[in-house]
Amino acid sequence: MTKPVEVMNYVGGAWTMASGMETLPVVNPATQETLGQVRFSTGADVAEATAAALRALPGWRSTPATERIQFLFALKQRMEAAFDDLARTITMECGKTLDEARGEMRRAIENVEVACGIPLMMQGDVSEDIAAGIDELMIRQAVGVCAIIAPFNFPGMIPFWFLPYAIACGNTVIVKPSERVPLTMQKVFGLLDGLGLPAGVVNLVNGAKDAVDAILDHPDIKAVSFVGSTAVARHVYARGAQSGKRVQAQGGAKNPIIVLPDAEQDVTTKIVADSAFGCAGQRCLAASLTITVGEAGGWFTEAIAEAAATRQVGYGLDDGVQMGTVINHLSRERVEGLIGTGEREGAEILVDGRGTVIHGYERGSFVRPTVLRGLPAGGELARTEIFGPVLGLMHVKTIEEAIGLVNSGQYGNMACLFTSSGAAARQFRNQADSGNIGINIGVAAPMAFFPFSGWKESFFGTLHGQGRHAVEFFTQTKVVVERWPSEWTRRF
Repeated sequence: MTKPVEVMNYVGGAWTMASGMETLPVVNPATQETLGQVRFSTGADVAEATAAALRALPGWRSTPATERIQFLFALKQRMEAAFDDLARTITMECGKTLDEARGEMRRAIENVEVACGIPLMMQGDVSEDIAAGIDELMIRQAVGVCAIIAPFNFPGMIPFWFLPYAIACGNTVIVKPSERVPLTMQKVFGLLDGLGLPAGVVNLVNGAKDAVDAILDHPDIKAVSFVGSTAVARHVYARGAQSGKRVQAQGGAKNPIIVLPDAEQDVTTKIVADSAFGCAGQRCLAASLTITVGEAGGWFTEAIAEAAATRQVGYGLDDGVQMGTVINHLSRERVEGLIGTGEREGAEILVDGRGTVIHGYERGSFVRPTVLRGLPAGGELARTEIFGPVLGLMHVKTIEEAIGLVNSGQYGNMACLFTSSGAAARQFRNQADSGNIGINIGVAAPMAFFPFSGWKESFFGTLHGQGRHAVEFFTQTKVVVERWPSEWTRRF
């Protein structure tokens, strides 16, 4: 047991306590140890952070980009030095394995590295002599105060889809982490605090819905980046847009995978199992539905059931553990209830993860990997994002039928195909209605220099997180048309 941490806000370069009366314990989902206590921020706290960010904006925006990125170079070094501590914090508050947490932090650092290229990425354009003696140029300037509203499942990585790009482009930032997992950002802001950034460039507010709505309503916050469920993403997008803000809102998913008969059997099974059950299925890119085609229905069903049944489940800090917990008891109850829904809809439970108890961690929020065969295409479970280690199986005769099932869903975050056929891969890549496509890849997570795409009800907005999309989102273009006639020049 460790002494619980008192979670603080970071506003204007100083640590402060939120003014709200409501609090929430931060609980290790495997051990049920109380790790900390978070006090919810009010609208007044958000306004204070916004005022600090607004005061810092003119000076930071006018700081040369080459100087702004020096802070990112320094941040990368600090994150590398604190790498294992940050990963362990993620495991303790979020429940994933230590290897998964390390992978998450590696992706966060990659975004810092890419944002260090801002002097090149935010360059404008110039056209000389668009008419006689007239030149035209387009420059990129900071949007202003930007807010990031992050989810619980990747407390270290997802804020970095946005944060380094926003400040590198000359914006000032407010981060609101999930109230369930605020400790990772406490440590990240501890690293930021030692960089010597001007006060107010980066700010942290902790809280829940009231803090989110205060961010969405505040007139001085010009852009909002969000990742979470589709229902909340729609709320954030609508309310933020109503307030005149730029909004990028990543929503939920129901990621399908197609397995063709010519797929390499052992590799396919391993990759699909890692996708479906990694991070306990709490990834926005987790496979939750596999559509087997033709003869693949036989070998894949048997193999994936074996992989699910033998996966080692336990506390993510223990050696040999392949899958940790879901985030809390309420999530466990929800996932187990949805497994029951699939059974009532006629699916056969090949591997049942309900009622999981892990020796030594009997109070933990564990759900073992679950596989359901014969999921009805029109049923609730085929449409619902489970956000747990549950994989549904469907079977069709042709790839055309499989692609039709993929495209019939309301979400469009990721879709993957396993095959040895280049022609089938090209057909799928061209026809699948999804923003992230995997070919013989189970988690089609873009590198930091590509946007994290999403289609349909998986994304609201036009510009995604990461890479050039982030640069475009966090800058606004200004077009200048100028003429300097020679007779004017001669006067000076």
